[in-house]
Amino acid sequence: MGKKKKSKGGSFLMQGSILAAAGIITKIIGAVYRIPMLNIMGLKGQGYYDMAFQVYSIALIISSYSLPVAVSKLVSFKMAAGERKNAFRVLKASLIIATLSGVTIMVIVFFGAEAIAEYLMGAKMSCYSLKVLAPGLLICAIMAVFRGYFQGMGTMIPTAISQIIEQLLNAIVSVVGAAVLLENGKQMAKVQGNNLLGPAYSAAGGTLGTVAGALLGLLFLLFCYVAFRKPMMRQMKRDTSKELDDYRAIFKLLILTIAPIILSTTIYNSANVIDSAMFNKIMGAQGTSEAVCAELLGKLGQYYTLFNVPLAVASALGSSVIPGLVSAAENHDRRLLHNRIYTVIRYTMLIVIPSAFGFFALGQPIMDFLWPNVDNVTQGIMLKIGAISLVFYSLSTVTNTVLQGLDRMMEPVKNAMVSLILHIVSLFIMLVMFKWGIYALIGSKIVFSLCMCIMNAHDIREACGYLQESRKTFVIPSIAGAVMAILAWAVHFVLDTFIGGRIATLIALIVAVAVYAVVLLKMGGMSEKELLGLPKGHQIVIVCKKCHLLKERRYY
Repeated sequence: MGKKKKSKGGSFLMQGSILAAAGIITKIIGAVYRIPMLNIMGLKGQGYYDMAFQVYSIALIISSYSLPVAVSKLVSFKMAAGERKNAFRVLKASLIIATLSGVTIMVIVFFGAEAIAEYLMGAKMSCYSLKVLAPGLLICAIMAVFRGYFQGMGTMIPTAISQIIEQLLNAIVSVVGAAVLLENGKQMAKVQGNNLLGPAYSAAGGTLGTVAGALLGLLFLLFCYVAFRKPMMRQMKRDTSKELDDYRAIFKLLILTIAPIILSTTIYNSANVIDSAMFNKIMGAQGTSEAVCAELLGKLGQYYTLFNVPLAVASALGSSVIPGLVSAAENHDRRLLHNRIYTVIRYTMLIVIPSAFGFFALGQPIMDFLWPNVDNVTQGIMLKIGAISLVFYSLSTVTNTVLQGLDRMMEPVKNAMVSLILHIVSLFIMLVMFKWGIYALIGSKIVFSLCMCIMNAHDIREACGYLQESRKTFVIPSIAGAVMAILAWAVHFVLDTFIGGRIATLIALIVAVAVYAVVLLKMGGMSEKELLGLPKGHQIVIVCKKCHLLKERRYY
């Protein structure tokens, strides 16, 4: 029995690590390709690009974002009960819902792009990007179903590989599209006498990669489905369950599962759209032009490009924990349930806490490393201010998923609504009374994410009596992160004085990673058993023991 549980725990951690690694890789690719893209489209183009993506993100949530979680949850529930045929029926019903919702939202965004851009966002030139992004809503909806199905079956590999493939093509097409349409936009600008057409067209070209990448990711998942269809069919023949679920019942169950997730994630992510809309309207009333607002929001886009890299870990680990939570709840295994929650939160914090300290200590040097041709003073201050919200956002993302896995679907909705109201009030005060400008967007996000963390933690405790351990989850990573930040800053300061440039930043980052790992292990932040549960864990343990970072086991 002990070996079995260990195997299951190791499998969960392994699957989560695979998805987290894929998430980090895709975010790194995203950060890398946005360097040449920003150089091509400029900060104004970056601003239009980001504003269009904020609307696209909300539309994506409505059409498909909730589908992987819902499908994964229902499929894993059916698989735990041995109902493979019903799990397959969930897939078919989900595809119908995805197609209907994807087509509907795609049509609304495409034909309503001008009205959305002008009246909602206060930046009418972002409508070109919205029109290009519209077909991606249908593609992503169908892709989300297949990702959720594979995750519910217990494998994260198809999802992970499809994410990397999607992002690679996205990077290539985005850069090429931004460059080609920039020239077209400049020609149109001469004809129409509107200098903003160049950046707007370039932003639209950059969004081409999103649609092309999504299409390739979907084709890969379809290939995986076809390749594994015969084994799945053979397994279904061995399914001895007597009753098949009625499709109407499945549709009802899917909608009841999807609706709360859509509500919570829409509210959760609508903060970005509200931020941009309020910023453009209030700053415009204070005398700031649309071009300047777009440029400032472009700088905010650089901030989010880095911010989202460690945040991808929280999202990936959260997705990977769903099947395990459903299985543990179904079997009424309270100990395993608590272990799943503890593991996913702890491993998320092991990554995002040092990332937050790193952003605070080396924010501007990292920005200068990625975008050397841009004045990154404002962006560096953003990272210093927003570093703490990285921890809160990651924690709230994971706890949202935990609550959904515990079938507490409405708690994240309620918490997101309360947090959003406080967020809007704080943003208004920061913009109008304090006149903090672009920094108000960062400050209000801290309020939002902190409120979500507090309320989610309370609801998880009410749902299953769970209270997160603090020493190894928060205290030790924070101490190790603080030591890392101080030494990394000192190394960069010295090297920047004598060498300067990207080399100083690169060496400081390498030192930061090494120092954090050493301090974390020396303080007992990770045990040998936990390291063995990671991919290549055996090799990691060998290296750590050779470096005297782990104590050798003694046998008597």
